Amino acid sequence: MRTEPFPPAVGPTEQEDRTVIRVTRLNGEQFALNPDLIERVEAHPDTVAFLLDGTKYVVKETVDEVVREIREYRAGILATSYEMDRGEYRASTPDAVPTGSSVVPFPSREER
Repeated sequence: MRTEPFPPAVGPTEQEDRTVIRVTRLNGEQFALNPDLIERVEAHPDTVAFLLDGTKYVVKETVDEVVREIREYRAGILATSYEMDRGEYRASTPDAVPTGSSVVPFPSREER
């Protein structure tokens, strides 16, 4: 099985970053994966996440747990999109949407 070197460990200050999902190596060390790059997750009996580039990561989480993390990540994207559509989106940090940003809210369905 071809594996890439482990990515750097993720610190607890990054817990709110929802651009990645958190998984755990078999030695207990946590790291982050971009869920958009995960092709599939299988149990062999250990859980293996296969990335689009062929990289494989063996993780402690079950397949169901990884799938749930991916689902929550994607639901967060949809929720943010819905908030933007309704004009209710507020960036959690001042840096999240830079001043002069080209982000334009979707017109509401009633305006179409």
